[in-house]
Amino acid sequence: MSSTVNFPNFQGKHDEEPLVTPEQYLEYMKSIGKFPTIRPPEGVILCYSPRLLSHALNSHKMSKADGCLSKMNLLDETGGRVGIIGNFGIGSPVAVVILEELIAFGVKKFISIGTAGGLQDDIEVGDIVVCDTAIRDEGTSHHYIPSSKYAHASKLLTENLQRSLRESGHSFRVGASWTIDSIYRETITEARHYKDEGVLTVDMEASAIFSVAAYRGVEVGAMFTISDSLASLKWEPNFHSHPTKNGLETLYRVAVRSLSAEA
Repeated sequence: MSSTVNFPNFQGKHDEEPLVTPEQYLEYMKSIGKFPTIRPPEGVILCYSPRLLSHALNSHKMSKADGCLSKMNLLDETGGRVGIIGNFGIGSPVAVVILEELIAFGVKKFISIGTAGGLQDDIEVGDIVVCDTAIRDEGTSHHYIPSSKYAHASKLLTENLQRSLRESGHSFRVGASWTIDSIYRETITEARHYKDEGVLTVDMEASAIFSVAAYRGVEVGAMFTISDSLASLKWEPNFHSHPTKNGLETLYRVAVRSLSAEA
């Protein structure tokens, strides 16, 4: 006898009030003297690569945030209107925690930049992909909005990223990503299925942060550079290659340009 499992387990949870909110967490930080003294930046770059974060810190003069947001730095050239935050790990759950706290702090625009695996034969290591849609194959997003196949990036930010890439002379692709945060359970059957569907990449955060943005009423865009390929249905890693490094640095420059224009 089989039974259907609904996710989340508790039906109707989307209409229920949360037990703990990010605003409560920030109030607690204030009570112990760890609330940030800076004003909220207008836009923040979410950076998953420690190597890219080091590059960013070395290539721009920045001011470090304080308190519970000490992992964030503000670009001095933007007057503190644009920040970058990293060294918080990878995967949907941690990305969403960071996003929630920054939204509660007052940030309204986010650009997520990182690596992704390529699912198509004509996508090469170092290529740039703007993610406009993500398949929700992680668990976090389903606790924010009712389950569906896709989550979507901010249309405005996605258009701005494409414009910034074109103006910078970079070629890129736009399309869907398969978001799954259990990397050692990405199966050959799934990869073949999504490749045949025309999905461009596989990543670990996009669908979750898109869903939170929809729930909270903020804007999130996402870009990847290709660091490994699953297109042959065999794993071909190139995380430490020069094309991957150059692609990440391009993402950073474009994200700064895009948010600076927005801010």
